[in-house]
Amino acid sequence: MNQSLIISADRIFDGYCMHENAQLVINNGLVDAIEPKTTQATQHIVGVLCPGFVDLQVNGGGGALLNTHHDVDGLKTMFNAHCQFGTTAMLPTLITDKIEVMVSAANAVAQAISSKQTGIIGVHFEGPHLSVAKKGAHSEKFIRTISDAEWQVLSRQDLGQVMVTVAPENVSCDDIRRMVSLGIFVFLGHSNADFATAQAAIDAGACGFTHLYNAMSPMTSREPGMVGAALLNDDATCGLIVDGLHVDYHACQLALKTKPKGKVVLVTDAMSLVGTDIERFDFFDREIIRTGNQLNSTTGELAGSVLDMMQAVRNTVEFIGLPLEEALRMASLYPAQCLGLEQSRGHLVKGAYADFIALTNKLTVSHSWIGGALVLAVE
Repeated sequence: MNQSLIISADRIFDGYCMHENAQLVINNGLVDAIEPKTTQATQHIVGVLCPGFVDLQVNGGGGALLNTHHDVDGLKTMFNAHCQFGTTAMLPTLITDKIEVMVSAANAVAQAISSKQTGIIGVHFEGPHLSVAKKGAHSEKFIRTISDAEWQVLSRQDLGQVMVTVAPENVSCDDIRRMVSLGIFVFLGHSNADFATAQAAIDAGACGFTHLYNAMSPMTSREPGMVGAALLNDDATCGLIVDGLHVDYHACQLALKTKPKGKVVLVTDAMSLVGTDIERFDFFDREIIRTGNQLNSTTGELAGSVLDMMQAVRNTVEFIGLPLEEALRMASLYPAQCLGLEQSRGHLVKGAYADFIALTNKLTVSHSWIGGALVLAVE
């Protein structure tokens, strides 16, 4: 780790405001200051320095899927695939699976965290306590009610930041309260719940919604459904897959117009194909096939994405019309705040981890630093 590092740039975005012709000062892996450019800088970036991206939902990347590569090497492969697109911290996400895979994935995440593996800050269990009616690509045979075996995994205190996606019609409010008491971030998703059931789960401590609009009961005039609950509850965070395939860009605009700033975050829901030229892979008893930028199961439904966070930011600017600064916040500051990590991640203020990236003027990633150490430089 560099003990001291000074990098200047045309612009530096600290997560809150843009600094012109400034330099970033790093000491012992932490941000020390952003100050006017001097001759002290050892490197100059033509473009923008900004906080690294924080992705709450990463199923896979680089050819590895957490469900099938539930070991430390698999986590490394996944992170390395996403790091080239600006992600510096992520929650590896386990799609609904048998309990043995949950345990193995938890063991791998715990090992990665204890060994300070770069980029792994926790785990997201997307299921298995979901609704069959809104299962999407999840395997129905593994959807189940919560049992002691799952509680043993969820009660672990060595997994970093833990997020769990549940369908509130299949998980009681008492169970949600128990999860929250364990420090778990409970999100609602893959659910056909009515508004009252979703609202009761929020009142019990659920704090967000997994991939807003997708795999959840829609809002209608007589039944607001889960989408209505997501949009109406100001304190609830909504993940949004901004790839133009999962959600129409106008629906994205509506969510952003409705929700308070900071309560819509970019997620990728990325599958193993990200960072590869692979076009199909086995997925439980089916196959996932890529057509352009769309992934479908051989049973028809959308099955995750090949989206990366840099593309999500570009799409947010180009197709939704947000300023670059706000799109960057949706990829870094806001997800960090959602996980209670706002003191250390998602911004470049004194005392925060020096996890940052350099963007070209075409909004591609040219460099990435984690803890002040250079981990990526695109030639």
